[in-house]
Amino acid sequence: MSTQNFVAVPHEVVRWSIDTGTSFEDFRARYEAAVPAVDLDRMAQLRAQRASWDTVLAAAAENAPHGFMRFWSTDVGETMQLAGNPGSCATYLMGNHTIAERMYRHNPAVMLYAPLRTTIHQDPQGVTWFSIDQPSTLFASFDVPDIAAVGLELDHKVANLLRVLDVPVPPALSVGAAQGR
Repeated sequence: MSTQNFVAVPHEVVRWSIDTGTSFEDFRARYEAAVPAVDLDRMAQLRAQRASWDTVLAAAAENAPHGFMRFWSTDVGETMQLAGNPGSCATYLMGNHTIAERMYRHNPAVMLYAPLRTTIHQDPQGVTWFSIDQPSTLFASFDVPDIAAVGLELDHKVANLLRVLDVPVPPALSVGAAQGR
């Protein structure tokens, strides 16, 4: 039995906010097309059938053409407008359970950051931004090399998604890919 009742892990996270160069509505539609909603019926079916992990991997690849799917979303802006706040904001949980599993096996607490949180929001000047915490900075906090490696892989997948969405890619998200990682 552990005699330690808690562990504090301070860590630094890098948040990226990227000017989408387009309207909120346009970027939101493109994002939701590139990151489709998770097929919950299919996931339930796979669980009920006790499907093989290879079948789960294939279903996820089919559901997530760019590596990610949406597990949840809400239109925060519409709610905040009820209080008189201007602007639009949608927030999402974006991820891939088959990628998360490769970290989960080492420490289930990784689910604190998987799926990843993203937002599409407008600033007071009407500029539409896409924001996300850099995955590698989240997952490095677990101090497990295999988890950190998946975090770097997620950086590259986010970079690829940004390319699909035709927005600037912060160089730090592609560094490992450029070095052959």
